[in-house]
This record gives sequence, structure tokens and C-alpha cells, in this order.
Amino acid sequence: MSQHMETALLADIGATNARFALLAGDSVKAVTTYAVKDYPTPVDAARVFLAGPAGGARPTLAVIAAAGPVVNGRVTMVNAAWYVDAAEIRQGLGLRAAHVINDFAAQAWALPGMSTGDLVTLGSAPPANGTMVAMGPGSGFGLAAMTHDGGREIVLVTEAGHATLPAENAREDALIQAMRARFGHISIERALSGPGLVHIYQAIVSVDRLSAPDRTAAEIVQHALAGDCRASHATLEAFCAFLGGVAGNAALTFGALGGVFICGGIAPRFTDFLRQSAFRERFEAKGRLSSYLAPIPTAVVVHPNPAFVGLARLARVVG
Repeated sequence: MSQHMETALLADIGATNARFALLAGDSVKAVTTYAVKDYPTPVDAARVFLAGPAGGARPTLAVIAAAGPVVNGRVTMVNAAWYVDAAEIRQGLGLRAAHVINDFAAQAWALPGMSTGDLVTLGSAPPANGTMVAMGPGSGFGLAAMTHDGGREIVLVTEAGHATLPAENAREDALIQAMRARFGHISIERALSGPGLVHIYQAIVSVDRLSAPDRTAAEIVQHALAGDCRASHATLEAFCAFLGGVAGNAALTFGALGGVFICGGIAPRFTDFLRQSAFRERFEAKGRLSSYLAPIPTAVVVHPNPAFVGLARLARVVG
């Protein structure tokens, strides 16, 4: 970060919550969460943050992650009413510069800054060097990759959550067909997200002809971990298997020898279940390329604010 820049505004904006923080030197502080629905624009929320928790700070730079594709410095969010525009944020807050990136780009920028305590490993593959993938379920599903060109870090951003969900076996064919009857195209996000847990649950109840109550995503996870609901347990098993297959595809697609890291707010809730599930088996189950995948590490990111780690690293580059 430039020496004249005392503070930078950081923001991680999702479909439900917008989190703000200040970067002052090497410290990320005053992390505060606001409900997106409570403010008409991100500028309004940022003004409240700067006047309140930030103690009247006057940053000159903003680095903001938002859930959606970035087009000409703007994210029009898929799952929320906000749009996040770099020029409007710069002008509205009187900043020297503002940068808007995809939310999973921030997760990818964070990966080199993760320590051992920030990760829960899945499988026995040791840490490795090379391209790394950040991917995972939350309100939607995101995926980005961190690679290198000489000494320069480069993040590749995708909209992989809207790619078609693959099936590995007849059971998954049936579940996808049940979801397809309701939604048409079944994207990765349609199953591997908070709402996706509910979609898988409903498909299992239909395919297996079970009598089970309607449940939220949180209730499905709760009952799956408690082991007191057959449909919920089967849902979480299917979720982990689908996730492993998608993670293995991502490793092959990007040549991610440095590892695939599961981010987002869902997976950290059941890391032990995920470790004992079919996740790693499905990650490696790629036929003739299984031996290529076997040494690639996989882990869940459990750092409480990984986006801010990534945004701070990027702020030091662009500042």
C-alpha cells in the first residue's frame, strides 16, 4: 500500500449481509456486519460504518468484494437488490480510488495468507505449491483460482456456480431429474448452496418416497448431524458427494496442484461429517487421472473473515 494511504475501506458484500472493515497498516479492524435489506445502496451502508464503528475514519481507497460477475467495475447482484459500482462508491464516499471484485476473487486472494490454523484438511494430501482453487457453497456457489506469472499473483474469476451439475451414478441421476422437473436446468449452485440443501432434501423425499417435514437448510444440517432424520442425513451425504465431484473437476480444469479449498459459510459447520463422507473419494474418482488428483490437497477454510484477508492483500497491491 502506498505510504500516503493511511486507511482503506474493505467490504465483503453478499446476498444477505454486507461486512465492512478498515485496513490500517497491517491491521484489519472494526469489522461490522449490516443487513443488505436495511440500506438502499452500499454507499449508504458504508457511510453508516465510517461514521460509527470506524470512528469517523476517512479512507482514500476502497476494495470491495461482491457476489456476482464484475462488468465495467459494477456487480449487479443475482441474489440481492443492490448493485455495487466502483465509480459510484468512489464518488459517493469521496475516495481517491475504488476497486470492485467478485466475492470469490477475494477468497482466492486470501489463500496465500491462510495459516495451518485457518484450514481443516480433508484427506491426507500434504500442502503443495501451484495453482490454488477457492470454491464453495453459501447463498450461492462461487469459484476462483489463484495462479502465478513469474512473481506476480493472478486471480482467475469464474461463474462456475451456474455451470451444469454433474452426476456420477444412477442415484444422482435420479436426484437431478427430480430437481430438473421443478427447475429445468440444474446448475451447481442449484444443489451446492444453502437453498441447494433444501432442493436436495426435497428431491430425496420425492425419490425415496419418504414422509418427512419441510426443513430449512440449517435444520437439515442439524438433524443430519444428530442422526435423527433419514432424509436429512441422506441429503448431507449427497451434498458432500456432489461437492467432492465438483471439486475434482475444478482441480482438473485449473491444474490446481496447490490445492482446492472449500470456502463459504456452509462447509465449516460440518467439517467432521465432510471428512468422513464420500467427498475425498469423489474428488479423486476421475478414472485415468485419479493418480493425478491423489496428491492434491483439499481443505475447508475456517478463518472467520477470509475475504478480508484477501481484500487486504489486494489493497496492498493496488494501493
